[in-house]
Amino acid sequence: MTLEPLQQRIRDAAASGKALRLRGGGSKDFYGNAPRGEILDTRGYAGVVSYEPTELVITARCGTPLSEIEQVLEKSGQCLPFEPPHFGAATFGGCIAAGLSGPRRAAAGALRDYVLGAQLVDGRARVLSFGGRVMKNVAGYDVSRLLAGSLGVLGLIAEASLKVLPRPRHEATLRLQMSEAQALESAAGWAAQPLPISATGWHADELRVRLSGAEPAVHAAARKLGGERMGEAQADAFWAGVREQSDAFFAGPEPLWRVALPAGAARLEAPGRQMIEWGGALRWLKTDAASQAVREAAARLGGHATLFRAAHKAVSAFTPLDPARLRLHRELKAAFDPAGIFNPGRLYPGL
Repeated sequence: MTLEPLQQRIRDAAASGKALRLRGGGSKDFYGNAPRGEILDTRGYAGVVSYEPTELVITARCGTPLSEIEQVLEKSGQCLPFEPPHFGAATFGGCIAAGLSGPRRAAAGALRDYVLGAQLVDGRARVLSFGGRVMKNVAGYDVSRLLAGSLGVLGLIAEASLKVLPRPRHEATLRLQMSEAQALESAAGWAAQPLPISATGWHADELRVRLSGAEPAVHAAARKLGGERMGEAQADAFWAGVREQSDAFFAGPEPLWRVALPAGAARLEAPGRQMIEWGGALRWLKTDAASQAVREAAARLGGHATLFRAAHKAVSAFTPLDPARLRLHRELKAAFDPAGIFNPGRLYPGL
């Protein structure tokens, strides 16, 4: 499949004013505000365009299954270092549009940090290219990274290039019994030390710490931190459960909030159950509390709260923007999608 059929659908939609719902595998349908419009299925435009392991860059089309990307990288001992969640039959384009990162994000960086270039089909059906396929070639405003987390409101991410990294040579996961306060204090202290910590996860008075790197460094850090060492299969299952939200913590009817906070933030004063990742910078909150109460609790600590999953989203999934930021979003939307056809309202109401 070429891009032309997708471009023609976009031309027709722009001419008629009909909204388009950009969709790959549908694994992130729950994320953001309610999707609207006729489905524009991107899965037909698929395939790895280029991959040279020695260059640490992979370029693929939007409809390529994310699992296929990871299989290709694994054969060369490489990976997507930000550990993107799948949540089902995820596609490469959907992964970038959602902009979500997994347990390794605090150590390795976010998805946005690894985007080198992208090809976008805008609201006029033009194919626009930003960035490239090599490091250090972006001049001016980096639009390719702007697309990460945009939820498709600016256009169809037809193709993208990501930096990849070698898989860790050795990993070990420790289990330590400690309270929430102790876990936050410990994580803050470890952040100032040269420890190969690649992920942390606290829930119900138990902290799990994953160490990644050279075997001597991992063993030395394990001795220093103490605790019980988990079996490899058990540890892998735990981190996969956190990344894919199949862990028992995420079960239940209560809405799931994703609270992003500055590193070193204190305890989140909100009712409900919590799982803490990224050394305290990410708090998952299962609660029936009112949205205003949750967002005010996050704001008091200098962060913001996203209504990540809920049976019914009566409020905007994302924290409302102040007038200045909202104006910038509207101007970007108008520049790339003047007819307003792409995923209307998915990111913010009115966009």
